[in-house]
Amino acid sequence: MRGDDRDDRDPFDDLFRELERMMNGMMGGEVDVHPGESGTKAHVDVHEDGETVRVVADLPGVAKEGIDLTCDGKHLTIRAAGDRREYDERVHLPVRVDEHSASATYNNGILEVTFERAADSANIDLD
Repeated sequence: MRGDDRDDRDPFDDLFRELERMMNGMMGGEVDVHPGESGTKAHVDVHEDGETVRVVADLPGVAKEGIDLTCDGKHLTIRAAGDRREYDERVHLPVRVDEHSASATYNNGILEVTFERAADSANIDLD
C-alpha cells in the first residue's frame, strides 16, 4: 500500500480493532474500545470524603461547550459530545447530595464535579 493511500485512515484503527477482537475473546461479548464510534464509555471515579462527594470523569476529545450535566441528588448524568466521541453516563452517587451545591471544572479532558452531602432527613414529631 502506498503512503498516500493511508491518508484518510486513522493510524490507530488497526490497533483498536485488534484490541476489540482480543477483549471480545476474553470477555465473551461485545466490547467497544474504538474511539471513533459513538457511545464510548467514560472512565468515571466517585470519591466520598466526609461532607463532599467528588466525581471525576475522563472525557477526551470533548470541548467544554459539548458537556451537559444534570443531577437529581441521587444520580449525576453526564452527556458530552465531540467530533468523534459521544458519552452518556448516569453515575449513581454513594449518598444523597445537594445538587444545588454542585461545582464543576473541566481541564485537559478531565471533568471534576463536587457536591456537598445533603442534610439528613428531618425527624417528624407526632402529636
